Amino acid sequence: MTSSTAASHAPVAARTRTGGPQDGPKIVEHIVGWAFVIVLAMLVTQAGLM
Repeated sequence: MTSSTAASHAPVAARTRTGGPQDGPKIVEHIVGWAFVIVLAMLVTQAGLM
C-alpha cells in the first residue's frame, strides 16, 4: 500500500477542524448571527443602498 492510499483511508476523526463553535450552546450562535443580520440591515438602510 502506498502512502497516498494509506492517507486516503485515514479515519474521519483524524481530520483537522476548520473552526466554528462546536461545543457551545447553539442559541448563542443563533443570537450572534441574527444580531449580525440586524446590524448589517441597519448599515445598508443608513447608507441608502436599499
